[in-house]
Amino acid sequence: MLESYVAMEQRRPPEYIIEVFADQSCVKDVVRGILHTIFFHRFFPSLRPRTRDVLDLCLPFVEEAELETMIEQRTAALVRQLDTSSDMGMRNTGVRGLMAVEFFEKKRKKAWFTKGEEEVCWERWTLDVTLATPRTESERAKVRKAMEAMLLKAAMRIVTTVNTHKDHIPPITTIDQNPFPYQIIINPRDNGWGTRMGIF
Repeated sequence: MLESYVAMEQRRPPEYIIEVFADQSCVKDVVRGILHTIFFHRFFPSLRPRTRDVLDLCLPFVEEAELETMIEQRTAALVRQLDTSSDMGMRNTGVRGLMAVEFFEKKRKKAWFTKGEEEVCWERWTLDVTLATPRTESERAKVRKAMEAMLLKAAMRIVTTVNTHKDHIPPITTIDQNPFPYQIIINPRDNGWGTRMGIF
């Protein structure tokens, strides 16, 4: 029993947590910028490099229709949730939301009574999003500086992480355009990998 628990724990993929801080007017752009930065480094089809300005930073941008659509939909859903929480009077306690990006590899099922493939998560990024609600002009200026510092820190953390942690990336064993399916989840559950939504 203990051996199976240890084996299960060993299979848990690495998780990288990015803290996101933004006000209502910028949260969508900031979250999208961070997601595109992650995918720029972990999306393996050949891409023509593109960039977009977010606040005062130039960030990488992945120009791929299905991925862009998913990022737009999930970011809009997160912003709606943050707005709803904000409207419900939770401003004073800090409005927060979570978003996770997971990458999978396709593996043959090992059970003797089943055939086919299963998708096994090999990496997870969690965005811990805090919505700022500045009330005065001076608060807005402070929040803007804090957002810019946070975004730079997040981008540098992503670059450092992807350049340092490569050994767990599975070998590419398919000629598919994108060898690794992915998903973006709003408010993932901690026990397990949450509900599978929008795997491409």
